[in-house]
Amino acid sequence: MTIRITGTGSALPEKIVTNFDLQELVETSDEWIRERTGIAERRISTGDTVATLSAEACRRALEMAGKTAEEVELILVATCSPEMLLPCCACQVQDIIGASHAAAFDLNAACSGFLFALNTAYAYMQSGIYRNALIVGSEVLSKVVDWSDRGTCVLFGDGAGAAFVEASAEDIVRDNGRKVGMECMVQGSDGTKGMVLSCAERPVNNAFISEKQTASPYIQMNGQEVYKFATRQVPACIHEALDKAGITAEDVDMFVLHQANVRIIESVAKRLKTDISKFPMNLDKIGNMSSATIPVLLDELNRGGRIQDGNRLVLSGFGAGLIWGAALYEWI
Repeated sequence: MTIRITGTGSALPEKIVTNFDLQELVETSDEWIRERTGIAERRISTGDTVATLSAEACRRALEMAGKTAEEVELILVATCSPEMLLPCCACQVQDIIGASHAAAFDLNAACSGFLFALNTAYAYMQSGIYRNALIVGSEVLSKVVDWSDRGTCVLFGDGAGAAFVEASAEDIVRDNGRKVGMECMVQGSDGTKGMVLSCAERPVNNAFISEKQTASPYIQMNGQEVYKFATRQVPACIHEALDKAGITAEDVDMFVLHQANVRIIESVAKRLKTDISKFPMNLDKIGNMSSATIPVLLDELNRGGRIQDGNRLVLSGFGAGLIWGAALYEWI
């Protein structure tokens, strides 16, 4: 069985917020933000929701794949910023696009969410439960950002990316014997470090608690600890995936990483002893969109013709949890 991506799509809010706009809100500057993050601007919702952005990205992925919504068997939405606890975002997407025959549920693995959803869909298809899936990473982080905190408000943006994934009955193999599509994956987590990047939901308050509990509804981040985690763990998990496949970093054409910070990506490239040109980036224009960064970048590369048949890609995500993962994929 070969499991491959046959369509990609993305959706971004129209409003662009530049570093100069943020200078009006907090004590910062374009130079300060660019030097520390590589970000120049980000997209911010003025009404778009996680569900509406997801649905638009899904429509575009289905159009590329030449499929209708009625043919979709599974919808997985990775998000850590849903507007509603119930129903889940995936069911809202199912309703919006008319995927009446699909099963649908959400998954929260923060910035690694799209990758974990892709791996989940892979397992479902390998077991024969489903033959295809719509995988989405979608966030509206602007509603959980403290716009008076310059350490976090400069980082995040809103958007969604999607991929339509299909399983073929038989393996698709190159003339050299190499299998295409999804080759292997690794993923892991360390809950002991979870509070270095957190965002509280509703605290426990009910009729049987005398003192009201409170919690900050905004993203809280220890930037130094996140940086140390990412620059150590991401190269390690990529090496693990490459070792599993029996190849080296030199055999990889492109490393599609979570777009958190240009310094992190440069550090990963250095530790892998790989030229930075193999690490495409778009964070300067859209910032850190958590689970949406990998699929949005993948769609941009795909539609721009930068991914060619036979290219080997490493997809790698890392973030709150702390959670990390990597997948090796040969494009077809």
